[in-house]
Amino acid sequence: MMEQVPTSVLSDDPCHLGEGPTYDVTTDTAWWFDIREGRLFEAQLGSGSVRVHALGRMASALGRIDAERQLIVAEDGLYIRKLADGAMTLFLPLEADNPVTRSNDCRVHQSGTFWIGTMGKKAEPKAGAIYALHRGKIATLFPGISIPNSICFSPDGGTGYFTDTARAVLYAVPLNPATGLPRGEPEVLLRHTGFGGLDGSVCDADGKIWNACWGASRVDVYSPQGERLRSLSVPAKQASCPAFVGPDLSRLLVTSAWQDMDAAARAADPQAGCTFLLEASARGRAEPDVKLA
Repeated sequence: MMEQVPTSVLSDDPCHLGEGPTYDVTTDTAWWFDIREGRLFEAQLGSGSVRVHALGRMASALGRIDAERQLIVAEDGLYIRKLADGAMTLFLPLEADNPVTRSNDCRVHQSGTFWIGTMGKKAEPKAGAIYALHRGKIATLFPGISIPNSICFSPDGGTGYFTDTARAVLYAVPLNPATGLPRGEPEVLLRHTGFGGLDGSVCDADGKIWNACWGASRVDVYSPQGERLRSLSVPAKQASCPAFVGPDLSRLLVTSAWQDMDAAARAADPQAGCTFLLEASARGRAEPDVKLA
């Protein structure tokens, strides 16, 4: 059964490829990206004001370092961005010598370790990988990934999740909770069947996995055992990634995209690329800060 929960439009500035939403509970600010257009969105939820920052490069995710700085994951590396003026300084290169690839789905583990996905700009098979930024160094976790998505972590930090959307499989991997690094091999948690594809995910305080189903106008909620519990309607076909927002983290921000839509498809999906707020009655978790050293 598809649930129709109260839904509003946070931003009607359509994203070519909306991705990487996150929320800073200390300032009541949501952030997300338009990867293809090199834009960073900043929304003050209390007032509803939205600002758009031009980055000058494709970027897909950020982690909060502290009250003054963010770590931006871009197509050629990791950049420290100052909130005061938006100035960006290269912290570490990542696949900077490979013009084929860009960054995609990413998320910060409770330990402060940052999992980072890359992929081909044209979704070239197995062109990407999933990396971990841990103690100031980048290590390869899973190579040969076509479209990395659904990176998220259980509340106790002991399980990591990810998918290669091209394979339609959501994996679970045991982690060291203190480091956010694997201590075992990935195992299949669920195989996606039917319409749509596994895209971005986030775990709630109860360990449930909230997944944006690309191409199916919905967010699916799975148990830690891989059982689908809920499906929430999203008013755009290509929902891409969710994040918990609001002072009590009970609302769900969902990005979307108009990528690969021709004029007829966009006319049939008029809110494609918009960013939404769903009154999801969730028990979300605040995103941890990323640690640089």
